[in-house]
Amino acid sequence: MAFRRKTTGSVVCPSCKRLVGVNDERCYNCGRARPGMFGFAHLLRGLSDELAVTRIVVGACVAIYVGMLLIDIGGVSLELGFGLLGPSGTSAFRFGASGVDPVLRLGRWWTVLSAGWLHGSLLHIGFNMMFAWQLLPLAMKVYGVGRGVILYVLSSAVGFMASTFAVFLPVQIPLLHPAPLTLGASAANLGLLGALVWYGRRSGNSMFGQQMLAYAVGNIVMGFAFPGVDNWAHLGGFAGGWLLGRFLDPLREERGDHVAIALVLLLMSAGAIVASLLVPLPWMR
Repeated sequence: MAFRRKTTGSVVCPSCKRLVGVNDERCYNCGRARPGMFGFAHLLRGLSDELAVTRIVVGACVAIYVGMLLIDIGGVSLELGFGLLGPSGTSAFRFGASGVDPVLRLGRWWTVLSAGWLHGSLLHIGFNMMFAWQLLPLAMKVYGVGRGVILYVLSSAVGFMASTFAVFLPVQIPLLHPAPLTLGASAANLGLLGALVWYGRRSGNSMFGQQMLAYAVGNIVMGFAFPGVDNWAHLGGFAGGWLLGRFLDPLREERGDHVAIALVLLLMSAGAIVASLLVPLPWMR
């Protein structure tokens, strides 16, 4: 399918699933304004299936991880344990890891969007993708596919901003340290948990909310128990997801513009990785 605007013919209305003209101002069946999405509705239909979107997210993370290994094979860690098959630091920088060094010292501000798609070892990506495979479809089921993607991408960005700009706090908190270099989908996963905690409260399903909160607390506590974990990103991601969950209100019907924003955020994430690969690092010039 070509990535271009459709200017003639019919499309399926995102709300009632009936055929409408691509340029119709309003759906004659359900009354939805601009049902043709200005000619881009055919591109957004791919973001209508929870399992398909989850496969895209997980597949993208796995493909990027493989690329990180291949771009610097000599720097791949063969140390047994959590660091097994870890990409080199240079590879992490080149693909868009975030943190104090990339954002504040090198000016690579866009890495708050790219870092959540990168991983630092085989176990790192394995655990994160296992949780994403469980949490992302659940979040999309209760919030809608578009809002689920928004939660995933933006809560990740909030987490990495927290771990970067914590350096400006007047007092540093024990076990909470700004991250010189950080990456991984755990901030996004904690963001999904934060949004699901809010859903439990908003919907009156206290048992569901408490279960999600228990999962979140368990993940955060485990982060404090292991060295090298970006706890600011975990806390920032959870807080970001909770606040976004409130703003997006899971009890209201998802709108077409939510799906459009989700598509834009996915494209921006891809653009951030491309920008990281194209903008040379100081020591590579």
